[in-house]
Amino acid sequence: MEGLFESLPEGYRERLGRPGEYPFTRGIYPRMYLDRLWTMRQYAGFSTAEESNARYRYLLAQGQTGLSVAFDLPTQLGLDPDHPMSVGEVGRVGVSIATLEDMRKLFDGIPLDQVSTSMTINAPAMMLLALYLLVAEEQGVSWDKVSGTVQNDILKEYFARGTYIYPPGPSMRLVTDIFEFCARHVPKWNTISISGYHIREAGATAAQEIAFTLADGKAYVRAALERGLKVDEFAPRLSFFFAAHGDIFEEAAKFRAARRLWARIMREEFGAKDP
Repeated sequence: MEGLFESLPEGYRERLGRPGEYPFTRGIYPRMYLDRLWTMRQYAGFSTAEESNARYRYLLAQGQTGLSVAFDLPTQLGLDPDHPMSVGEVGRVGVSIATLEDMRKLFDGIPLDQVSTSMTINAPAMMLLALYLLVAEEQGVSWDKVSGTVQNDILKEYFARGTYIYPPGPSMRLVTDIFEFCARHVPKWNTISISGYHIREAGATAAQEIAFTLADGKAYVRAALERGLKVDEFAPRLSFFFAAHGDIFEEAAKFRAARRLWARIMREEFGAKDP
């Protein structure tokens, strides 16, 4: 393949570049999935922590390479399962987690230094992450060995989904609390999954999905910088979650455009050294 890049059109490298090179239009790794397969994780969680744990063990035994936790609506809204507003919703669209004991049961027998976990949780992300890290400690796993993601994207909750608890100001403080804490103590943890998926499902076009998602991303970066964090301390652990609809050409173009735009935003607007 190297020979294909001997005579590149003028400006090609600046506009597209090779895979693994800025602006990452063609991907962030030089050989992409040929060297590093995608993590396979089925979004799963229902009923009690024990039942969801049994499901996770089954999925891992079948070859799944990571976990993706679905929480019920009371958990997503920070409500205990015995709260009056939780009636009819406990364990219905995800697993109910309210205590450290619940989290222990959810990951019983699952080595948290060997499996990465994505948790789709936003407003109470800090609390769920704290419970997860306590379970890792009890397993004898140091925080620097723990890997995974919390969604932690509160801005899209206000206009595309709805599971917010606090006003925007305090919510953004919690988001940046996680940025700072993980940069110092949990270096392998993705501190946010800036989400276009929900925006698209709420009616946006592919172009609007990129626009709103990157606007949210810029807001998070600005909030972290105002907090006093350095961009290269937290930016490498910002992740994105986009929809993948049926028009493969439009979707491929969307992903390529999103990578290139974000790389340029981080380098040109925020001064990131490794965008």
